[in-house]
Amino acid sequence: MKVLNKKNIMTLIITAIIYALIQVLLTTGIISSFYEITIATICINIILAASLNLVTGFTGQFSLGHAGFMSIGAYTGALINMEMNSTAGFLIGVAGGAVAAALVGILIGIPTLRLKGDYLAIATLGMAEIIRVMFLNMDNITNGAAGLNGIPRFTNWLWLFVFTVLTLVIINNFVRSSQGRACISIREDEIAAESMGINTTKYKVTAFAIGAFFAGIGGALYSSYFYFISPTIFGFQKSIDILVIVVFGGMGSITGSVIAAMLLAIITTLLQSYSELRMIIYAVLLIAIMLFRPQGLLGTKEVTDLFKFGKKDAKVQ
Repeated sequence: MKVLNKKNIMTLIITAIIYALIQVLLTTGIISSFYEITIATICINIILAASLNLVTGFTGQFSLGHAGFMSIGAYTGALINMEMNSTAGFLIGVAGGAVAAALVGILIGIPTLRLKGDYLAIATLGMAEIIRVMFLNMDNITNGAAGLNGIPRFTNWLWLFVFTVLTLVIINNFVRSSQGRACISIREDEIAAESMGINTTKYKVTAFAIGAFFAGIGGALYSSYFYFISPTIFGFQKSIDILVIVVFGGMGSITGSVIAAMLLAIITTLLQSYSELRMIIYAVLLIAIMLFRPQGLLGTKEVTDLFKFGKKDAKVQ
């Protein structure tokens, strides 16, 4: 398979156009600082949702601890960033946060991923709470409940775009690889996968570690963009918010995670003026989606699958 085939070239062109267009709108001030925050939130949520989708959607492991890995990336990145206070320090902080989250993911994943269903969800939720409480009590390092303030801001549209694209490309390539197919087989039928010689524990831990790695990147970008982090930001509600994006877009669809992250961020922004009714309207919209489209917006399909489907229909006609 050629790397620079027609499909990949078109993807690169469209990606470059999106980056250039938003960069021009930001530079000229057409996109205000308020909507710039919305764009940053969308990018970070895409990274978090795509990484959780790898664990929950593609591998079938119900995790409620993604906010814990995000917090590891956020605190690690913030501490390194505050110490070095440079672009190099920011990038080292992002890399350090991602690696630290992945290592914790491996350590936690080996014992917990032997569990299934509700038991795994409870175990990962407990793991996230343990991490949050640890940060809450490490006063000398994390400043405890007061959190870290004055974190240097190096996260901008360039880095948000670069890390978002890299996350989507790497996760998409992993899913399409033999290891990714093994993860999907585990989701479909773990007993059948084991009978075919697939080391299910190995692949579940691998997917868990990769998901944690990118959650760490999302956390590091968050800390460097919003100046301030505290343990309360990474509580149970944050894990639920990420899971909602995954379920809303479709468990097993990277494209669905991207679309859902964008739609939910836009809906939340539009409902800012109705603070009293915002969460009620937000909940009603989600319930409606789950009632009429329980598999999510795209189910397990990607944009490329939709295009292929359209071509087949055209030939039949």
